[in-house]
Amino acid sequence: MKRRKEKRGMAARKGGAGEKPRTGGDILAHRAFFLDRDGVINYKVAGYVTRVEDFHLLPGAAEAIARINASGWLVVLVTNQSVIGRGLATRERVDEIHRHMLSLLAEKGAHLDGIYLCPHTPWDGCPCRKPEPGMLLQAARDLDIDLGASVMIGDSDTDLEAGRRAGTWLQIKVDDGFTLGDAVERVLAEARVVDDDRDMEGGAIRG
Repeated sequence: MKRRKEKRGMAARKGGAGEKPRTGGDILAHRAFFLDRDGVINYKVAGYVTRVEDFHLLPGAAEAIARINASGWLVVLVTNQSVIGRGLATRERVDEIHRHMLSLLAEKGAHLDGIYLCPHTPWDGCPCRKPEPGMLLQAARDLDIDLGASVMIGDSDTDLEAGRRAGTWLQIKVDDGFTLGDAVERVLAEARVVDDDRDMEGGAIRG
């Protein structure tokens, strides 16, 4: 199915190629929101986030994640962190930034169920670096996630492509005018419509 855009910030399609641990609305598996980090959860900065001082949550991001938590869906961070491969920050420094992020989220009653990162540079040819689906596939195996009933949310086409290759139900692009909170509300509303029969085949969300 050709990917379509029906509203700013929204892109959705039928699940794409790639070996998937769970698909097809398996009710024994978990549904999940896969989230990119910079531009989705926190502000982007010039260059890269390499210090705790550079990390600031976007308005409403923690509340949106808390909303997902309350819904029963998992929340999994999948983030390219080439700052490690480029020598701009150590893995320990990135882990410190993520501990700070988790602390800020906890203050708002929110949590993540998993954090997956790729430390490699674009020229390393790593299968876990988005747009490759490796991080999503690994998370699905680790956390028993039904990819065909899950969602990828990011701020770039690279994020959406990773979701497509992993076979997620929806891939959603956020920006300044369509935030994580907006995306979460749309997805949960759409999921309620199809929950009765679990027919989670991808299609455009229409406002």
